[in-house]
Amino acid sequence: MKSATIPPLRVTTELRNDAESVLLEGESLSSFVEESLRRQIVRRKMNQEFVARGLAAGEKAKSTGQYASKDEVIHSLHSILEGSEQK
Repeated sequence: MKSATIPPLRVTTELRNDAESVLLEGESLSSFVEESLRRQIVRRKMNQEFVARGLAAGEKAKSTGQYASKDEVIHSLHSILEGSEQK
């Protein structure tokens, strides 16, 4: 059950028309906006977590003095990419 509202959003007529032009059958503008908001929240949380992991890794490397070389990093990234292409 919904218990809160999002503030009204003022947009240009062009933006509203663009949004309405991509609605799926049976989809309302409200549900489209809600889904967009949910996806943006997930994306931003993932980005914040990514940055936090990077900063933590940097601090760990600084404190331990153990760093990965450029070649090690590139090799690791290629391995990850190759693994994802095989799926």
